[in-house]
Parts: sequence; structure tokens; C-alpha cells
Amino acid sequence: MDHVKQGTDTLFILLGAIMVLAMHAGFAFLELGTVRKKNQVNALVKILVDFSVSTIAYFFVGYLVAYGVSFMSDASTLTQRNGFELVKFFFLLTFAAAIPAIISGGIAERARFGPQLIATGVLVGLVYPFFEGAVWGGRFGLQGWIKAATGVEFHDFAGSVVVHAVGGWIALTAVLLLGARRNRYRKDGAGRQVVSAHPPSSIPFLALGAWVLTVGWFGFNVMSAQTIDKISGLVAVNSLMAMAGGTLMAVLLGRNDPGFAHNGPLAGLVAVCAGSDVMHPAGALVVGGAAGAIFVVMFTLTQNRWKIDDVLGVWPLHGLCGAWGGVACGIFGSTALGGLGGVSVWAQLLGTAVGVLWPLAAGAAVYGLLKLTMGLRLSAEEEFDGADLSIHRIGATPEREAAW
Repeated sequence: MDHVKQGTDTLFILLGAIMVLAMHAGFAFLELGTVRKKNQVNALVKILVDFSVSTIAYFFVGYLVAYGVSFMSDASTLTQRNGFELVKFFFLLTFAAAIPAIISGGIAERARFGPQLIATGVLVGLVYPFFEGAVWGGRFGLQGWIKAATGVEFHDFAGSVVVHAVGGWIALTAVLLLGARRNRYRKDGAGRQVVSAHPPSSIPFLALGAWVLTVGWFGFNVMSAQTIDKISGLVAVNSLMAMAGGTLMAVLLGRNDPGFAHNGPLAGLVAVCAGSDVMHPAGALVVGGAAGAIFVVMFTLTQNRWKIDDVLGVWPLHGLCGAWGGVACGIFGSTALGGLGGVSVWAQLLGTAVGVLWPLAAGAAVYGLLKLTMGLRLSAEEEFDGADLSIHRIGATPEREAAW
């Protein structure tokens, strides 16, 4: 029976890894549909190559930093327990690789390819695993400090803070250091500030990306149990309710805009990750709805008033909604609001604060150093031509471009 249990657990987490791997196609198509046509090829290539770099960095360095486990042993050792530890690495790799996938959407259309791959290796090998290990691996003393201060540990079941907030706040540093796309913010003949519109190049591809991410998210959240005996239908239904709440609020506040409509469910799902195992479904609906509102309001402010050229809105979507999810877990996970309890608002505030400050500092250091030594962005001419032709020497529709 133990052997059957081990095999079942291995299959369970493998299926989760495959579902989250598929989410990276969602990242790719969400970005492809949002950027201008001259940058579509780059969007697709970046996600794939970033994932490959992430795999190497996380296998040899990142997983060791996070959990103290090395795979530099013989194959007979690695196949113990049906190779569960290897498949667990695969599953957690798909989370780690979400960090550069998140950043990619913020820095789209003007970032150089090589420096970003270097950043990916450092972030996935060292920066992300340090916080991951502190929260999920019980390393580096963070959870002990929070428990001593509040009575309970910081709770983040599926990564509202560990994955999404960390990725979103690192992305903010990269976006600010890169600067806005050329002519995105300019002055007209009368000297008034004008925001140049860059509408999505393909709503169908944007929608496809959002749907792939949404479906895969149920592997992201439910399979975070990691073993079959810990699976919970509560996690699945809470994810569903948060998705619905985020969608409806984004459509309402976004005035039926399809970009907001398809990012709304993602905002809700980002926010519910942390407390999806402890909230009541009605609470998850509220958390998701609030996240949808946060995304619409903050995306509009960053783009139009603060002139932060975050192309896909990854800081509002992942950074802010992820931080909200971390705090919301302590509120809506409480027994007073129908949750399972065992969480504290103060513990969630402390853990979330660390999950904001660490990526801000680390992101500024990594991208600041790359900017000083290599440069982060394409030249004016390369940006005008587009990343597709400047980096990959081919456009998304070469036959049509040749005819033109």
C-alpha cells in the first residue's frame, strides 16, 4: 500500500507540474496578444527560452537554496519513492519560472534579450529561492521570527506572495529602470502631455492566453497540496469563486473593456492563492472581486497618471493583487468570517511586507547592475523596427510583410 501511495503521489504532483507548465503558454499568448505586432515573435521566444534558463538555474542552484536538496547523486538514489523528489522539483520549477514570465510582460517591446536571460538565471537561481525557502522550506529563520511575534506562521498556500508578489515587485524595478517605450508619453504641439495609445494587437490571442492561464491555475492551486491525501475541494471552489469575482468586477469597472475582462479572472486567482485552503467560498468571491477592482484602478493610474509603462500591467496584477491576497488570507481565513482559522492578520502583514521589500531590493540590485554594465534596452532604431526583426530577424507574418 505504501508503494501505491508513493506512486499515486508522484502521479498527482506530475499532473500538477504539467498543468502549470501549460500555463506558460498562457503567459506567452497573453503577452503576444497585448504587444504590437512587431513584437509578437519576441513574446513567444522569451517565455520558452526563459523557462529553459530557469530549469537549469533551479535544478543546479535554486532548489538547493530553497530546500537544501541537491540532485547531484546517482540515478538509483534519485528514483527512490518513485522519483517523487524529482517530480516535486518539476512542479516547483514551474512556479519559479513564473517569475521571469511575469517580468517579461512588464518590460515588453524594449528590453534586450541577453541581459534579461542573465537576470532570469540570477532571479530563479538565487533571489526567488531565498524567499521561497524562507516561507515554504522553513529556512533562514523567517517563519520562526513571525511566529514568535504573532503566534502563528505566515500562511501562503499557493504563492500569492511567494510567487506573484515577488515577481510583480521585481518587475516594477525592471520597468522603472528601463523607462517607458519611446513616444509612449510625449507632448503635443500645445505642450500638453499626451499618452500614445498602443492597443492590443490581437484580442483573440490575449483571450486565449487568459483562458490557458485560468484553466492551468487549478493545477497551480489544487496541486499545491503536493500529496493526494491532502487534496481539498475547498481550494478548487475557492479558486473558481475568486476567478468569477475578479472577472465581474473588472468588467464592471473596466466598462466592458476586453483587456480588463480577461485580466480580471487572473487578478482574482492571484489573490486567492494564499488563502484558498482556509477561506470560505463567499470570502474567496469577495477577495477575487477586490482584486479585480485593484487591477483596473491601479493599471489605469500607472499607465495614465504616473506614466509607468508596465505593458501588461504586471505590477498591479501580480505585485499588488498578490500582496492583497497575502493580507486577505489573514482576514477571510479567520473563523469569524467562516474560514478554517489558524491564520493571523499580523502574521500575514509581516510576511507580505517581507515579500515586497525583498524583491524590491533584489530586483533593483540585479537590474541596476545589468543596466550599468550591459545596458537593458534596445536602441531607438531597434525599438522602432520592433524586437521581432531586431532580435530574431523575422516577423510574426513574414509573407505579408514581404508583400508589403
